[in-house]
Amino acid sequence: MSAPMTATAGFAIRPATPADVPAIHAMIAALAEFERLSHLCVASEADLAAALFGAHPAAEVLLAESGGEAAGFALFFHNYSTFLGRRGLWLEDLFVLPAHRRRGCAQALLRTLAAVAVERGCGRFEWAVLDWNAGAIDFYRGLGATVLPDWRIVRVVGPALAALAAPSSETPR
Repeated sequence: MSAPMTATAGFAIRPATPADVPAIHAMIAALAEFERLSHLCVASEADLAAALFGAHPAAEVLLAESGGEAAGFALFFHNYSTFLGRRGLWLEDLFVLPAHRRRGCAQALLRTLAAVAVERGCGRFEWAVLDWNAGAIDFYRGLGATVLPDWRIVRVVGPALAALAAPSSETPR
């Protein structure tokens, strides 16, 4: 990642390294607990290390630090817009530890990611937000983001994914 290390709002923002995997993994577990989704959080540190630093990285992480300690993270990857004919930046997860909230950490991470998107020529910078998280929705709107009212996330996992992938003799609908 060519994103330079920056210091914003008292937080140092930098690309994660393999040594950061345990801290990132712990924050992912804390995020899952906050979102009431701990039962779905099964990724191991080894899974995360392979996804971020393996032969074919699937994602990148910016780490926010305060006083040399991890304060938050943003995990992101590229997607592609056929309408724009350009790649975009998708923010999969943004999390700030409770002790560092309301001090500008999330804003520093988002601003740094926006700069990465601009630097890389992305046509969009997007993410999803849970509909019950009114505080986050208001925060994002305050930064100039638009919450799209007409879009829903569609997901196929587990047995449903296997069934969809299996050859079928059914007539398509």
